[in-house]
Amino acid sequence: MPSVCFYFQVHQPYRLRNYSIFDIGNRSDYFDDAKNYQITRKVADKCYLAANAVIYDLIKKHKGAFRVSYSITGVALEQFEKYAPEVIESFVRLAETGCVEFVNETYYHSLSYLYSKAEFKEQITMHRKKIEQLFKQTPVVFRNTELIFSDEIARFIESLGFKAVLIEGADSILDWRSPHFVYHVPNTKVALLLRSYKLSDDISFRFSNKDWNEYPLTADKFTNWVSAVNGNGVVINLFMDYETFGEHQWQATGIFDFLKALPESILKNKDNNFLTVSEVVEKYPPISELNIPNFISWADMERDLSAWLGNRMQINAAETLYKMEMQVKRTKDKQLLEDWRRLTTSDHYYYMCTKWFSDGDVHKYFNPYESPYEGFISFMNVLNDMRTRILTSKKEEEMAKKIVSKQSPKSTAKLPETKTKEVPVEKSFFLQDGRILRTLKDLKDTLDTMDDSIFYHHVSLDRNDFANWVRDVFKLPDLAVKIANAGNQVETKKAISNYLSK
Repeated sequence: MPSVCFYFQVHQPYRLRNYSIFDIGNRSDYFDDAKNYQITRKVADKCYLAANAVIYDLIKKHKGAFRVSYSITGVALEQFEKYAPEVIESFVRLAETGCVEFVNETYYHSLSYLYSKAEFKEQITMHRKKIEQLFKQTPVVFRNTELIFSDEIARFIESLGFKAVLIEGADSILDWRSPHFVYHVPNTKVALLLRSYKLSDDISFRFSNKDWNEYPLTADKFTNWVSAVNGNGVVINLFMDYETFGEHQWQATGIFDFLKALPESILKNKDNNFLTVSEVVEKYPPISELNIPNFISWADMERDLSAWLGNRMQINAAETLYKMEMQVKRTKDKQLLEDWRRLTTSDHYYYMCTKWFSDGDVHKYFNPYESPYEGFISFMNVLNDMRTRILTSKKEEEMAKKIVSKQSPKSTAKLPETKTKEVPVEKSFFLQDGRILRTLKDLKDTLDTMDDSIFYHHVSLDRNDFANWVRDVFKLPDLAVKIANAGNQVETKKAISNYLSK
């Protein structure tokens, strides 16, 4: 009989207030503290406290046979500490049972992997430390924001030491395969735990739908569906938002009664069990490879990135934000960095989504804006105010110039006669991986295939080897400053391409 793995996602963003153009330069309190307090308290009372009490009682009732996993974002934990500390206490009590596992993710529930691997890694580290501090666990399983995943992410996550990743069991990647086995990406050892989206959504979305042909859903009926997987799978991964219990599905629907009854129904068969995510990996080795070249997620019907990056508003907002990363970090202004990081939270882009057809009701849930256009305007107004803070508080442009000037001595090498002429061998740029660059075009072209670890070996907050090379060897101080300001491969290549195209 298959094992059952319950995983619950817990997240609450810092919602922006309606920040108008007239606020730019006048106030920097971007976040709606009153609304954030109100929503956190509401969901704490309706869901988190009630559900945690049920989970705790089930663990005790079944003497540890009932086991679950959670991922709680850093921004949610911060708001619990501030507005509902009893929620933290209830999660600590669950952790102390030894039957609850906590999963690592990005601290700010961000899309950072898509734009900045360095920030992505920093947020994972921040989240791990928060979990260790509060719950005395070091996570070994990773869950990216909204289960966003690809082969590329698997390799990056493996380099950070994780043993498994949670992903969506999307039809587009499975073809004829079953989501009820463990897989792995080619040439990696990271296990993939796939969400059984049909069975998960039967609980999280369809439970109270009276038009559903399986309504009402009972514990025994669901157990029969679990048993039907026998022979075509070893584990059923039930991954869902924790707000399913009491918020998305109100208490009056009977959702808590269903949760209370389900473990007993499943455990009636002595061959059945519940496992945490890392226990699944320990018990069931991967049966085969899965190729996932394109990004997938658990959002909407499309199971792709379109919920956050499906229109020009969303793309413009995200690109503008991440272009500011290095400028923000160089100011060493802790509050500015915190504000910037809160803006990396994926919810802000979700609110700008214009897919109002198949998934419109989902996108409206807890959305503080009347329209996606209102959300975009407020967000961009905030970014404009952040620009003024960068320029006025720390003179970031001067700091970039210092980074270019302080790292290496002036060179006496002659400027190449053309933009594509090779510099002398002794003035070549030697990448950490052994490749040698002798022209600006070499640098531009190499950025397309340069691994993040190589790029960030040469670029940090207070050093930029590429900028120094351009300044010292090519005698191009203005281009060097632009490269120092870029901070990532895409913007660095753009700065060089703009220069070469003149």
